[in-house]
Amino acid sequence: MTARIGLGLAALGRPGYINLGHDEDLPAGRAVEDLRQRTHELLELAWRSGVRYFDAARSYGLAEEFLGEWLTPERRAQLTVGSKWGYTYVAGWQHDAETHEVKDHALATFERQWPETLQALGGAPDFYLVHSLTTDSPALDDEKLLNRLRELADTGVRIGLSTSGPHQAAALRKALELDGPFTAVQSTWNVLETSVGGALAEAHDAGWFVVVKEAVANGRLTAKAGETPFNVSARKQGIAPDSLAIGAAAAQPWADVVLSGATTAEQLESNVAFRLDGPLTEFVQQPEEYWTERSALPWI
Repeated sequence: MTARIGLGLAALGRPGYINLGHDEDLPAGRAVEDLRQRTHELLELAWRSGVRYFDAARSYGLAEEFLGEWLTPERRAQLTVGSKWGYTYVAGWQHDAETHEVKDHALATFERQWPETLQALGGAPDFYLVHSLTTDSPALDDEKLLNRLRELADTGVRIGLSTSGPHQAAALRKALELDGPFTAVQSTWNVLETSVGGALAEAHDAGWFVVVKEAVANGRLTAKAGETPFNVSARKQGIAPDSLAIGAAAAQPWADVVLSGATTAEQLESNVAFRLDGPLTEFVQQPEEYWTERSALPWI
């Protein structure tokens, strides 16, 4: 069952992130070596738990480097690596930096970041996604960029996009209408935010590889959120909230992989112990409400 769970390194590869209680989960100093060791430990635990999909990005601090250091030829042959370009990490390893990442989907950014990804990972990822492509991104109308991505796709790397914001479905459907290069997508879907589900089903039916991110809503669907209606419901069912939330995502017929964003061994063990469940529609929020609340989460 855990083969459908992947490990995302967004909260492990840098000292600051927006997950609830993130500052409590990491070592007090959060030095590079602290997070390198923590990441390697979580990668090893995930590997032993049967996880075979690992997700990074250029903007996740040193996540690609940490992952590349942990990979061996034997492991690499048995697992799948996805990464993303289009954001640049600019926080200087400060968890309280004013700006953590800068978005730019220009061709020049791709040409700079692709070699950086190759060097950090020690080779090409299986999937390479445009990071957080929204409806206002110029990437889907940039023929020079699209042609360059088509060239990369011809080498065997599957090209995709990740989506974010209240208009995820519109961005994904625009990409679906193109004649390549995209054949993979990573979107936010959880029991609070289900609006992209129909578009993800369309992508899956078109042969795309579908990855779910933020299945626990940056901690809002975990015990760290306190006595929320969702958490009360999970407790009554005798299951950890995060396990229930991940199970709801894994139960979607269009989901190929559901990412865990765990930063501790306990979180990862709970995540992989998910129980398949329905969509739990009673907890759904309007997309604008969900994303407004998400945007208010502090980097800690």
